[in-house]
Amino acid sequence: MDPLTDSPRVRSDSMSSSASQGSRTKTLLRQRLSQLLTCVEDMSSDDEASEEVSRTLDEAFQLCGRFIPTDTFRLHMVTWNVATAEPPEDVTSLLQLDVQPTTDLYVIGLQEVNATPVKFISDLIAEDSWSHVFMDTLAPRGFVKVTSVRMQGLLLLVFAKQIHLPFIRNIQTTYTRTGIFGYWGNKGGVSVRFSFYGHMVCFLNCHLAAHMNYSLERVDEFEYILEAQDFDLYDTPQIRDHKVVFWFGDLNFRIADHGLHFLRSSINSGRLNLLWNKDQLIMMKKKEPFLQEFEEGPLDFKPTYKFDRNSDTYDTRAPKAWLGFNGKKRKPAWTDRILWRIKPKTLPSDDDEEEKASTSTVDGQDEFPILVTQDKYTSDMSYGISDHKPVIATFSLDLRKCFDTPPVHVSPVGVWSADQDALLTYTVQEDFMSSTWDWIGLYKVGFKSAADYETFVWVREDDLPEISEVIQRSVEKDKIPLLGGQYVLGYYSTNMQSITGLSASFQILESKRAVMEGLVPEDINGFNK
Repeated sequence: MDPLTDSPRVRSDSMSSSASQGSRTKTLLRQRLSQLLTCVEDMSSDDEASEEVSRTLDEAFQLCGRFIPTDTFRLHMVTWNVATAEPPEDVTSLLQLDVQPTTDLYVIGLQEVNATPVKFISDLIAEDSWSHVFMDTLAPRGFVKVTSVRMQGLLLLVFAKQIHLPFIRNIQTTYTRTGIFGYWGNKGGVSVRFSFYGHMVCFLNCHLAAHMNYSLERVDEFEYILEAQDFDLYDTPQIRDHKVVFWFGDLNFRIADHGLHFLRSSINSGRLNLLWNKDQLIMMKKKEPFLQEFEEGPLDFKPTYKFDRNSDTYDTRAPKAWLGFNGKKRKPAWTDRILWRIKPKTLPSDDDEEEKASTSTVDGQDEFPILVTQDKYTSDMSYGISDHKPVIATFSLDLRKCFDTPPVHVSPVGVWSADQDALLTYTVQEDFMSSTWDWIGLYKVGFKSAADYETFVWVREDDLPEISEVIQRSVEKDKIPLLGGQYVLGYYSTNMQSITGLSASFQILESKRAVMEGLVPEDINGFNK
């Protein structure tokens, strides 16, 4: 079976992760329609019957509406232990850039990024090489880096289509160390959380304890990370408070009990299902209730660890002894995983359970549900720079937007060129945490991140704007690009840590100064001088 095309789609939703949720909904809908027919038969007054019919139909259609989200967004996730290697020149296959429908969000989690002291310090000053290769690949296709977080070798990157930027808000990042008594960051977790069209989502990239016999320690580390990480938001102070959580990384769970020969024989013959019941994560999920809240697609791809570098061959190291320790070949394992969790609803008490369950299903439903469908779960065997193969998962996020108007509208005024000062206007369209520390950046089309501006101006500093107030700011001509080109304006919110308003793209004209300074050839009678 080809995992790229034949893997079952795994779906969950914010109302319940139970497979029986859909059947309960259909049952309730049938009940409403049955009530409709009954009231038509029983009502003696036409007016009374009409009113009851209208009310019951309204309830039925509301019930249907809650389960039919209006927009679908594509999420592409990657986890890869890169084993301190430098990035390959081409990551097109990893990002599957030409797949249709196109992706809306990219979330990339790396482990063991080179974190030697000199390298780590240099990466703090400038973007690391892995961030650069992903930004350079995605920016020309209209993706912007939303945020990133790094803890030594752990790196988490989030990219979004430019059109979504004003609807990604309240971005926060954090990290937790678990290596060497909790003081060293070679193991642990880094996370990013944000509101996506009003839906609270969190991405947690982990690198947990290694070796076969440390399964319990891995579970303990993960539970500690979940409890230790917190965010400065009242409605989602911890990871599990978010509507959707994606947990991924080098989780380091191994395949227990089976010998090396049986493992390789099962893999080579394509009988991967023979190994599932001894996968440590699958076994631990049966024992640990909090793990059972996380879902995972079928492991229909080969174990992604451990390979000889630059090959598709599993570990072939010859046994050797060093300082009294016996060297041995590593058994193949699904160490690299991607799981997700839908925030469960509070379960009803045992008293009057049927009545409360019905009430919860009808009246307690989320007005803005989100459905999560896993479309693909596989690995990419074409990359050989590490002893791990990267794992890819793609999801469809079906959701109702809680809002579809940017908090700020920003627009250029008149003609822009470096020959004269330029004007722009901005208007706050809804009440949000604006600040006099907010600013408006000028970005070349294809910009890589919020920090990749050509120039910027501060918003009005004397007082905060009123809703719908049109405010004008000027940009000095010396700060406008001489050569011109296609640009956009972006309003950056300091409190939200995101771009909350984008203008349509507009043309900056090539300036006369560019010709005078010899930056472009002078055009005389149609000929370049």
